Order: sequence, then structure tokens, then C-alpha cells
Amino acid sequence: MANNKIARRTRIKKGIRKRVAGTPERPRLSVFRSNNEIYAQIIDDVAGRTLVAASSTEKAVSTQSGNKVDLSALVGKALAEKAIAAGISAVVFDRNGYLYHGRVKALAEGAREGGLNF
Repeated sequence: MANNKIARRTRIKKGIRKRVAGTPERPRLSVFRSNNEIYAQIIDDVAGRTLVAASSTEKAVSTQSGNKVDLSALVGKALAEKAIAAGISAVVFDRNGYLYHGRVKALAEGAREGGLNF
């Protein structure tokens, strides 16, 4: 069953990446969700560089209390703060094959609250 789940996510991810690409004006916000942590990065696909990154393993976030959904929202806010400091205000959201609910949705809403537009 695990292989079917991985294959399904990979298939969905390929479909998303056909349509979503990060440009210098509007980079891509990519989300990776593991069992315990969540990672997000803002990527310029033209240059092939990560511009800004945040995760739940960072000291500012990991010292907070709460469940994984709450920490995901904090990661989104931290990412938005770093992005705005780097001069990025608009991004395209890449959910990376994950369903848009739970931790992925919390991260996106946290980033929107922090000031990112997508």
C-alpha cells in the first residue's frame, strides 16, 4: 500500500509542476511534509535557487508548544516574514502532491497572514 500512496503523490506532483513554475517576479512556495516536521521553501525555478526557507525544526518554531497543525501555521508566518525581508511579496503555491488540508492548509494560511499573496 505504501508504494501505491507514493506513486499517487508522485503522479499528482507531476501534474502540479506542469502548471506551476516559479519566476523571479513570482517564485514558487514548495511544501514538504514528513511525519513529524514540515518544511517550506521559496524557489526561483528560472535560476534554480532557493531564496528563503523555513521549517518546524528551527529554534524559533520548535520551542513553541502546540500540535503539528499549530506549528505549521507558525512555519508559514516565519516564512512570510523572511520572504518580505528578502523583498518577496507574491508567490505561487506548490502543495507538492499533498492534499490541501491539515498541516499544508495551516502553513498556507499562516503565510497569508504573514503577508504573502497567493
